[in-house]
Amino acid sequence: MKQDDSQLKQHRDQIDAIDEQLLDLVNQRASHARQIGELKGGGPIYRPEREAQVLRRLVELNHGPLPDEAITAIFRSVMSNCRTLEKALTVAFLGPLGTFSEEAANKQFGGLSAPMQCASIDDVFRMVEAGQADYGVVPVENSTEGAVGRTLDLLTATGLKICGEITLAIHHNLLSQEKDLNQISKVYSHSQSLAQCHEWLHQHLPNATLQAVSSNAEGARLAANEQGVAAIASERAAELFGLQALAMHIEDDPKNTTRFLVLASHEVAASGKDKTSLLIATKNVPGAMVSILEPLAKNQVSMTKFESRPAKMGLWEYVFFVDIEGHQQDAKVAKALAEISERASLLKVLGSYPSAVI
Repeated sequence: MKQDDSQLKQHRDQIDAIDEQLLDLVNQRASHARQIGELKGGGPIYRPEREAQVLRRLVELNHGPLPDEAITAIFRSVMSNCRTLEKALTVAFLGPLGTFSEEAANKQFGGLSAPMQCASIDDVFRMVEAGQADYGVVPVENSTEGAVGRTLDLLTATGLKICGEITLAIHHNLLSQEKDLNQISKVYSHSQSLAQCHEWLHQHLPNATLQAVSSNAEGARLAANEQGVAAIASERAAELFGLQALAMHIEDDPKNTTRFLVLASHEVAASGKDKTSLLIATKNVPGAMVSILEPLAKNQVSMTKFESRPAKMGLWEYVFFVDIEGHQQDAKVAKALAEISERASLLKVLGSYPSAVI
């Protein structure tokens, strides 16, 4: 046997031995998880705060060579499979398969054992409110295009709580049956994706017709059935619809990121690194907004987002969506919220939840 072959065999034998240890340890972990479920005797199976604590600890312990993103993906999958020993969670998202919403849901839950594709963001809310889905995943803002207005509007009326957030790097690809850009006369995609790739499309396909559709996955489906067209969509959509990529990562901003919210019927305990989302309305008097925000500064609570939306209840009246650091049970956050409540015409806590983990 050659020396190289001998060394390869040694490494492979070591990998086989490690795999056996991993198999035993993963099953031991699953056994403990199942016993914890029995001891709890009911209540939510998915505990975002506990999973966030586990993932943060593992990231801190990670010294490579695997990157932190790989570590969190591996352990999310392990935790997801452990959860299914108790129950297969139904997660609703904006479908069809191949959307970034599906990708975000898979990232957060480590894979979906019972995915529920919805035709609209409204349907995601409805499915969770009706108890037909355990959780819902909806987009709330994009780093390039800003807030998703429909999600914000629905948050004003729902009784659901935000129990988690997901940040997903958005990479757009030009997919088609064709083999050359010169053959493309039309491009399908969601309106936001078309906007996020505006400069690239203007430079490389200046004469192509751009047509907005309900989702990137729908665009990919159309591109799979029409000649001379392309779709802007994910690699997952390329696999699902048998398309090839004419160009990869065509988004104008290489840091293009979308933030998603996880919706549930229950509240979430503190994880140690949390956010709280608020809906606030003020009286239409001078200085009202300054008065509302003053308790945050006074109690040293950092604000990470401030977004206004028409209130739907009167001309030129607005509500404000505010994200702050900390959990509503934290002493300084609780004190600030109590003071805001005395000054605002409306204060609704949309949820306290773990800040997104890689």
